[in-house]
Amino acid sequence: MITAGDFKNGITFEMDGQVYQVVEFQHVKPGKGAAFVRTKLKNIITGATIEKSFSPTDKLPKAHIERKDMQYLYNDGELYYFMDVETYEQLPLNKETIGDSLKFVKENMIVKILSYKGNVFGIEPPTFVELVVTETEPGFRGDTATNVTKPATVETGATIKVPLFVNQGDTIRIDTRTGEYMERV
Repeated sequence: MITAGDFKNGITFEMDGQVYQVVEFQHVKPGKGAAFVRTKLKNIITGATIEKSFSPTDKLPKAHIERKDMQYLYNDGELYYFMDVETYEQLPLNKETIGDSLKFVKENMIVKILSYKGNVFGIEPPTFVELVVTETEPGFRGDTATNVTKPATVETGATIKVPLFVNQGDTIRIDTRTGEYMERV
């Protein structure tokens, strides 16, 4: 059990038969009345966010989210296959479970499979990946305005915004949480 007064960002707990993760929290002590904890919660399974207030003494059952390293093997059109690197067991997942979390992941990369009570609900790609730019327009000499970007397609098929000096064939580092260009490698 966890009390609402002990909330921190990232803590997961069960409420109303659902699993929630604390995205933001704020302890509020008004001049009149009792203190309370204002939170923004994300439903782990559906991805929906809600705002809710708790008394600091409210007790909620803690939810343990299991994160397991698995290797992304391939997809056959409908299913995406992952392999446990310790037992070599394969796990097929459908597109609804994965969402767009694999748009920066190449075959044979290690990802984290997220599950709650044995039910897989999501995939966490590596925080940073290095991919080759397969298609982009050439930059123009003399166009030196700050923060000017152009679209580029990387080897996984995803399109991101990159600075003008990035060319086709360059290897770049991407932050998978935001989908932003970080640097040329």
